[in-house]
Amino acid sequence: MLLDTASLYFRAYFGVPDSVRAPDGTPVNAVRGLLDFIGRLVHDHRPDELVACWDNDWRPQWRVDLIPTYKAHRVAEETPAGQTDEEEIPDTLSPQVPIIEDVLAALGIARVGVTPYEADDVIGTLTARATGPVDIVTGDRDLYQLVDDSRGVRVLYPLKGVGTLQVTDEAWLREKYGVDGAGYVDLALLRGDPSDGLPGVPGIGEKTAAKLLDAFGDLDGIMAAVDDPRAKLTPSQRKRLDESRDYVAVAPKVVRVAKDVPLPAFDPALPREPRDPAALEALAEQWGLGGALSRLLTTLQP
Repeated sequence: MLLDTASLYFRAYFGVPDSVRAPDGTPVNAVRGLLDFIGRLVHDHRPDELVACWDNDWRPQWRVDLIPTYKAHRVAEETPAGQTDEEEIPDTLSPQVPIIEDVLAALGIARVGVTPYEADDVIGTLTARATGPVDIVTGDRDLYQLVDDSRGVRVLYPLKGVGTLQVTDEAWLREKYGVDGAGYVDLALLRGDPSDGLPGVPGIGEKTAAKLLDAFGDLDGIMAAVDDPRAKLTPSQRKRLDESRDYVAVAPKVVRVAKDVPLPAFDPALPREPRDPAALEALAEQWGLGGALSRLLTTLQP
């Protein structure tokens, strides 16, 4: 089981009241919410291995170099000159992220992030290396591209907390979007995605993109059709695709998750007892996490 951790702690932050606080008054709603999320996921799915995948670089420069608008709207307005762009994060969430890191370390839950890559790229690489089934837990539809029934790779997309999950397999993708996992990249880049600053091809929405992919197979087939006067494209489609060649040439590298990230050594095994009980006890007392940690530790026991 691979966790898109930031996606989950953002959901926890907005789903758990900020009245949930540590003894000193610090909000810990994201921390406690994430711990309960992990406990529910482990209880319901019993993974043998669990990895909290991390955004060491939420907006890699190599993606921005290809498409400058990539996630540009999420950059904090007051990022100091000369520093890496900082993501705009709610004031009471930022201080909770280091607490999450410390708690995961004390528990012994693997946390893996690599610069200059996003958590999506870590997930893509771990999925590519996996020798058995993989469940990816994320609120980011970009990772639908990894769904692969033949390898047992599916996305568990939270609809309400993590108690209600949309199990995304190839049948669901075909029903919803008319593509399989591999085709989702082409659909996404043609359609565009305002949440990621991807412009898409003007005039090509989701349904049109799906129809074009059904007719011509993939992005290469669609662009070959632009140069074929016999291909069944409307004049406006042909014109817009032709005018978007520069974007179409670079967008796949931006949208497609990396599968060759140089990962550090780590132990993905689901811990049955805390790696550092003393540190965990201190964190529980300092941040008022006793109930959430007690529930999780009970769930982790075989």
